[in-house]
Amino acid sequence: MTTLDRRLEPFVQRHPYPLVFMTVSGAHLYGFPSPDSDWDLRGIHVLPAREVVGLDTGPDTVEQSTLHEGLEMDLVTHDVAKFFTLLLRRNGYVLEQVFSPLVLRTSPEHQELKSLANACITRHHAHHYLGFAETQWRLFEKEQPRRVKPLLYVYRVLLTGLHLMRTGRVEANLLTLNEHHRLPYVPELVQRKLEGPEKGVLPEGDFTFHEREFHRLREELERARDVSSLQEAPSARAGLHELLVRLRLATAR
Repeated sequence: MTTLDRRLEPFVQRHPYPLVFMTVSGAHLYGFPSPDSDWDLRGIHVLPAREVVGLDTGPDTVEQSTLHEGLEMDLVTHDVAKFFTLLLRRNGYVLEQVFSPLVLRTSPEHQELKSLANACITRHHAHHYLGFAETQWRLFEKEQPRRVKPLLYVYRVLLTGLHLMRTGRVEANLLTLNEHHRLPYVPELVQRKLEGPEKGVLPEGDFTFHEREFHRLREELERARDVSSLQEAPSARAGLHELLVRLRLATAR
């Protein structure tokens, strides 16, 4: 584990429920964290059986934000039943959490879940990335001055969606994705964001260019969706059900 990981570990240990996994999402996963970027921790917790079948049920989502040893952290975990339900929908965000290479806590069930998550990927996940890109573009478009950060999110989302449609694999790191697309402006935008607020603003004259690129990549993603060989619907429901039952029964012992 790195030094930063060690500073995160006590925060992970304080989670009130057993964890199937906890990974890092957000800017650290996407490949463009600033020195002051907060740490987005995401994962699955398992409510004990007594907090599921009784009158007093436990939280299906745990959210905590804190400052720990100089690190700002934002933690969100879902109970296993809620997470699996999201996984069976066209939710790319939870897929990225399962496959994040920045792992703070794992388990044999996490490894099993990766195989099942692969069987949840469909060509309809393109809708998630198209919708997310549209939201981020509208945010970027309305700002004055326009910041580089939401624009990076636009490109990250579109390239992740394209990669998923073409390969069936989840990749959320923008710089890794750009090794295939070779968009010449991506490294410069990342550098602007890393250099801080003063440099993290897009020159007004660049807006029209990026508007064209947004529409071009969005149309490319729509075409990739239409010709994708990915399945139409998830095929992992039975496997997720069986894993959920095993995890829940383990808490009843």
